[in-house]
Amino acid sequence: MLEKFFKLKENKTDVKTEVMAGITTFMTMAYILAVNPNILSAAGMDAHAVLIATALAAFVGTAMMALFANYPFALAPGMGLNAYFAYTVVLNMGYSWQIALMAVFVEGIVFIILSLTNVREAIFNAIPMTLKSAVSVGIGLFIAFIGLQNAKIVVNSDATLLTYQSFKGDTFHSIGIGAILALLGVLITAILLVKRVKGGILLGIIITWVLGILCELVGIYVPNPDAGMYSVIPSAIVSFDFSSFGQTFGQVFKADFSGIRVLDFVVVMFAFLFVDLFDTLGTLIGVASKADMLDKDGKLPRIKGALMADAVATSVGAIFGTSTTTTFVESASGVTEGGRTGLTAITTGLLFLLALIFSPLFLTIPSFATAPALIIVGFYMMGAVVKINFEDMSEAIPAFLCIIAMPLAYSISEGIAIGVISWTLLNLLTGKAKDKKISILMYVLTVLFILKYIFL
Repeated sequence: MLEKFFKLKENKTDVKTEVMAGITTFMTMAYILAVNPNILSAAGMDAHAVLIATALAAFVGTAMMALFANYPFALAPGMGLNAYFAYTVVLNMGYSWQIALMAVFVEGIVFIILSLTNVREAIFNAIPMTLKSAVSVGIGLFIAFIGLQNAKIVVNSDATLLTYQSFKGDTFHSIGIGAILALLGVLITAILLVKRVKGGILLGIIITWVLGILCELVGIYVPNPDAGMYSVIPSAIVSFDFSSFGQTFGQVFKADFSGIRVLDFVVVMFAFLFVDLFDTLGTLIGVASKADMLDKDGKLPRIKGALMADAVATSVGAIFGTSTTTTFVESASGVTEGGRTGLTAITTGLLFLLALIFSPLFLTIPSFATAPALIIVGFYMMGAVVKINFEDMSEAIPAFLCIIAMPLAYSISEGIAIGVISWTLLNLLTGKAKDKKISILMYVLTVLFILKYIFL
């Protein structure tokens, strides 16, 4: 049955190879089960409910990727978009997390429509490659910045806005030790990745957490709830209590739109859509290239099915109660192990489902242990900077403004807006519009973003 459904022989693979590839992919992605509740709880959401939503969204999305496209790609709530959800939309803009979920839900519906038509290709082709790369780099910096903050390595300063953590004083045994362990975690994770250890990011989180447990047991680390530093010793290993899921499930449909202008909501939704659209396409093409799945024209067969799985998973994830569900670049780890069909994806999805019963473990993992993962993921996303042509000022300056705006304005959407506006205006005013073949869509986006700054 597996052979018939997943066409294993046709794809030159077998059940054992596919299952092992699926386990490998899960190992490299499982960190999201610790990181996502950590980030979205900052928006006021229940961490246990978010963990359940994360695992279910990953299972549903990954299963649909297997069924719709028969590809070994796994999905889960994406890094960057969860940070935008919590830190920009909720904490910075002041929207409720229910409104943010509705923006994700609507984005998924729009993505479904785009996946059924050729509009998706038109949008993708309209945005210059420079800005696509800049968005990835900017999000990487933003995520790393959040990791440094979560670990309390970078803290507030009235004089300079930001400064490094002081390791002296009354909070040394809580905040100070947490920051030191986070720095050790970055070093440990980096060593694992240099050594090409499978699941290096997840292992980095676990090792840092274990070091924290040891520090608490010997009295070096002392929990201080007033400082946001809690016990890192788990009170349980497994739990079959999923009652908290009701705190996020279906809450998207209880969003209160009173006092919210339509254009404000559209801007938020568009930022989710923009990042998801290019992140998904980039991931699919990148991982497919690694697996030699692209055809002679460099296109991915059955890409509509893959995009549809991603789009449906986004809306379903919003109903469950999590930020945008997207295709994970960590899928490349399973592909490297020989995964070539949807059986790899199904295996990964089932492991996410199984992980639900270990929720007490994932929820006890402290922010200083997940921070190294954020910093390392930021490093990965920074790699796109080499695709930016710094010899062409009309490309490089808008890219730079897009990149630097995200962490400094603490907003992915502001970085996108500034990047689009500066790229279009700079090329238009320097007479390069014809050479750059600026599309109508770019002009429309530029006008909309300018109007946003005038009226919002």
